[in-house]
Amino acid sequence: MTARSRHEDHRASTPLELFFDLCFVVAVAQAGARLVHALAEGHVGAGLAGYAAVFFAIWWAWMNFSWFASAYDTDDALYRVVTLIQITGVLILAAGVPRAFDDGDFTIGVIGYIVMRLALTSQWLRAAYSCRDPAERRVCRVERSGALLGQRAHTDGGRPAHSHLQEHDQPSRIRHGAHS
Repeated sequence: MTARSRHEDHRASTPLELFFDLCFVVAVAQAGARLVHALAEGHVGAGLAGYAAVFFAIWWAWMNFSWFASAYDTDDALYRVVTLIQITGVLILAAGVPRAFDDGDFTIGVIGYIVMRLALTSQWLRAAYSCRDPAERRVCRVERSGALLGQRAHTDGGRPAHSHLQEHDQPSRIRHGAHS
């Protein structure tokens, strides 16, 4: 795996990257739909807090992958398989959005986030292994470490770090899924 040329003017997204982006759209749409329900029920604070927590996880994972894909433009079989694993993590995260909003249970979303982050960490390790330039290798290792530390900060022993949003803080109609 080699880094893209820094002098390349333009690079078009691959179909796999576009599919990856579309899966993130599904996750954001899930969060947006739950936010609309919360606002319609008058639960502005809980709706905004839930949306912010979920959206940040989605955006952070997307931004990290996009940065990596822009820096290391490889399209070999291993890269594609690991990207498909990351897509699986995105879809797991998206599947966990309703439970996160309705019950304050971020478990499924955290599992999806972990799948994404571990796959991305493996990409950074692969890039670091193939780097000949010591400075570039160091950047890859720092990014890998950042991905792992970010994962640790986002979870606390398997529980989401934002699980401080206790059930009593969530409106009962959102908590129990009674959306109209």
